[in-house]
Amino acid sequence: MAAGLGLASAIPFAGMLLSIAILPLAAPAFWHHHFGKIAAAWALAFLVPFTLNQGLGETTHVLAHTLLTEYVPFIVLLCALFTAAGGIYLRGNLHGSPGLNAGLMLIGALLASVMGTTGASMLLIRPLLRANDNRRHNAHVVVFFIFIVSNAGGSLTPLGDPPLFLGFLKGVSFFWTVGHLLPETAFLVAALLAVFWLIDRHLYRKEGITRQDPTPDSPRLGIEGAINFLPLAAVVGLVLMSGLWKPGVAIEVYGTPLELPSLLRDLGLLGVIAASLWLTPAAVRAKNEFSWAPMQEVAKLFIGIFLTMVPVLEMLKAGVNGPFAAVTHAVTGADGQPLPWAYFWLTGLLSSFLDNAPTYLVFFNLAGGDPQVLMTTLDHTLAAISGGAVFMGAMSYIGNAPNFMVKAIAEERGVKMPSFFGYLLWSGAVLLPLFALMTFLWFR
Repeated sequence: MAAGLGLASAIPFAGMLLSIAILPLAAPAFWHHHFGKIAAAWALAFLVPFTLNQGLGETTHVLAHTLLTEYVPFIVLLCALFTAAGGIYLRGNLHGSPGLNAGLMLIGALLASVMGTTGASMLLIRPLLRANDNRRHNAHVVVFFIFIVSNAGGSLTPLGDPPLFLGFLKGVSFFWTVGHLLPETAFLVAALLAVFWLIDRHLYRKEGITRQDPTPDSPRLGIEGAINFLPLAAVVGLVLMSGLWKPGVAIEVYGTPLELPSLLRDLGLLGVIAASLWLTPAAVRAKNEFSWAPMQEVAKLFIGIFLTMVPVLEMLKAGVNGPFAAVTHAVTGADGQPLPWAYFWLTGLLSSFLDNAPTYLVFFNLAGGDPQVLMTTLDHTLAAISGGAVFMGAMSYIGNAPNFMVKAIAEERGVKMPSFFGYLLWSGAVLLPLFALMTFLWFR
């Protein structure tokens, strides 16, 4: 397919990104009411010319592959984690001091590789917001939560982040990432917590006496809706099942094979959603101020992103024969060996704006695609690809799905979050120096 694509086919994707970046700031009311239509318009801007050029049959195949093997599993998994975690209410009148905020983020980072960055984010973002809702400065708390819990913490197991799960499906052993990314992850999380604590302590002292807590709660800590830990455990089990069980049975839909484990996983996740909704008392979700708006926003925007990025990924996959041949040359040294630092930065920077899971696969294949070689002889290269895909997902709101969900929940609670470009200023100022230091220490 890439042979029939040119750089012009990437225009809808660029338009989609610019719409997300500019319109919420330039025309907030218009964006709020019509962002789904805007996403659909950019998707059609890709699909209509593609159909005229490649034919209806190829377009149907691309749609089936993108929707059935990428978008639907992505949304169903997110929705299952969102629903189950949204039914767990952490009771207690928490106060957002620098120490408490950093402690909640550390707990989230530890949980992220066990229950996924989405699960950990959805579990802890609401109590964190409640703890800080009487502070004048709280947007930075959410920004660092995205850095630490929604991204960096998910780098140690295939359960943590989708790129690592794809590597697991390709043959990377389950504990390889914890064995090869633990020092990098520990450094990044510790450094981010330290930077956050310094910033938060300064702002906390500057604020002085804050206004009365708008959400007073029981002074005793406790958990309501704990039954939802069972659906969360079921999510983990279903994801592992789909990666470990290989019966070799599949059905084909418009040329796209759908394997039995994946189908059972997605059906099971739908069952998890239904079970969580049935088991959770309505009062618990009400206390959590649970709503479907963040999930709806992610679902509508990411279908536009998934479809418009199809030609960009295909051109990257074409390697030296495609429009992005320079990318292939950039990750290879004069001796023909891969350059870990280049893999780290290119995988990461593209993962900041493309979906990090297929981006991981592109560079995994560019590095040879043999898991046994990548886990041994080229372990530095695989670590660079894995770290770049997970860590740099924090660089933009769309780098990883939990980023957008956390942003949407925070804004729904009245937090004035940075704009798309404002967030890039935060991530550039905080993350890029740390990534540069990590490159020197581990990815040379």
